[in-house]
Amino acid sequence: MVGLNGSALDIDFLQYQPFMVMIEWPTYIKASFVMMISVLFIYFNSIMFFGICSKPTLCETSRYILFSQMLLNDSIHLVLGSLLYCFSLSNVTLTRVICSVIILLSSTTFRNAPLNLAAMSLERYVAICFPLRHADIASPRRTGITIVVVWFLGSVNFVIDIFISAITDNQYLTGYVYCTRERLFLAKWQYDMYQGFNGFFFAVVGLTIIYTYGGILVAARSIKAQKASRTVLLHLTQLGLCLTSFLFGTIERALAVFSSSLFNNLRYLNFLFILLLPRCLSPLIYGLRDESICPLFLYYLRCGPWKVKPVTAHF
Repeated sequence: MVGLNGSALDIDFLQYQPFMVMIEWPTYIKASFVMMISVLFIYFNSIMFFGICSKPTLCETSRYILFSQMLLNDSIHLVLGSLLYCFSLSNVTLTRVICSVIILLSSTTFRNAPLNLAAMSLERYVAICFPLRHADIASPRRTGITIVVVWFLGSVNFVIDIFISAITDNQYLTGYVYCTRERLFLAKWQYDMYQGFNGFFFAVVGLTIIYTYGGILVAARSIKAQKASRTVLLHLTQLGLCLTSFLFGTIERALAVFSSSLFNNLRYLNFLFILLLPRCLSPLIYGLRDESICPLFLYYLRCGPWKVKPVTAHF
């Protein structure tokens, strides 16, 4: 295994290990703060998800089915991403097989985010440019198929990596590792394929959102179309937030040249502002500006003491 893992990726990761030997009280404060933020925004996501489920009209609307998928996906990623970061702060090691399952779910939900945005933008494009066919094209059944395709595309690369690790690593079931995505790379071509998938998905998603935004602007002769164009523009902003998350690994490797104490502090800020907060804010911003979800969110957040205006699905 030393020969297989003796890549530049493994060397980079080994540079981090000396910085994670001493566990002091600031480490526990950092870990607690990360978990507190994650729990808070997971609570917000849960309120919006429950609000959508409480209204049958929203549950049958493709737009809100896709948004529910975003809420569920981002909540899973927040839980697993925060746990992995706290494990790294605390020098916790896991068996390779358990680490593989956690990384599979964490990485898949990470990559699903831009794919969800592309699906939501296409739904808005169909609603404005093909209104008479919207009910047939964006039916709940086809929306469900779209969600399955999103999860398949988001997970296929990681399933291949786990399969290769399982058949080539003799210690796959018993060996202990620091649980990071890089630890599952056994060869450089796997890292290259990982980067290639990321670049391909973001290029396709970016072009999809730009195309749908342009198409809606051309058709924007009504207030409804103008609202849809603002929604797709918001998706483009959300894509930018997702794109910052992909810089996390690159920035972390660049920070490894600093001293251990400075590295740990900069690494924490990198995780907090580049990886965690964008994923927290993206669904919240979308939900608060939506005319159907915002009243429900405020109603359940206040435990229902005030009246809210009736909720209707906006196509």
